[in-house]
Amino acid sequence: MKISEQIAFVSGANRGLGRELTLELLSRGAKVYAGARNPEAIDIPGVIPVKLDITNPQEVAAAAKVAKDITLLINNAGSSTGASLLDGDLDQIHLEFNTHFFGTLSMVRTFAPILEKNGGGSILNILSALSWVSSGTVGAYTAAKAAEWALTNDLRLNLYPHNVRVAGLHVGYMETDMTSGLEVPKSNPADIAKIAIDGIESDSLEIVADDSSRMIQRSLAGGIAVLYPQLS
Repeated sequence: MKISEQIAFVSGANRGLGRELTLELLSRGAKVYAGARNPEAIDIPGVIPVKLDITNPQEVAAAAKVAKDITLLINNAGSSTGASLLDGDLDQIHLEFNTHFFGTLSMVRTFAPILEKNGGGSILNILSALSWVSSGTVGAYTAAKAAEWALTNDLRLNLYPHNVRVAGLHVGYMETDMTSGLEVPKSNPADIAKIAIDGIESDSLEIVADDSSRMIQRSLAGGIAVLYPQLS
């Protein structure tokens, strides 16, 4: 896929990784629709702001009517409530799943027919290293991201015959508002955006963007004993 020839839609484009993905696409010559709950917050010249809450089916449908020429969909919008599965607020747990799983699914179900009608294209779902492993905290986020990974695998199988490629980006902590309170090593989201768009341009189906994600990916074959040695 040649990025300079693409028409992209990025959700959650007003900050963090979404903003950097939007900037990277623009720098490579793509036309970009930038979705955000508050489109007035998008301050990137050259994009087309679109009001979008991916948990609102009416706003998803309205966005599709605006961006009916797209060839690339990036599902970046996310949430992180910090809720525990055992004793966290159920509304916050529902929010995590409504965003990462049902919201992403809503976007794909709405935009995949548009991609197919436009001759095919690509979808990139922004996943996480926590799609593969739990840290024992932020259980709602981890479970929702694991569900989004399963969703991505199923969709890539079902959309491939329709000339729509579905890729997933796995990445650990990044320097964003969402991780501002964490004292851990973090990647620069601008660097991750470059890696992500390089992956899309090379038609990769799985983009593993940093060392922590690569380490966890290698550990999956070892099973529980390797992933959770504290349980042994």
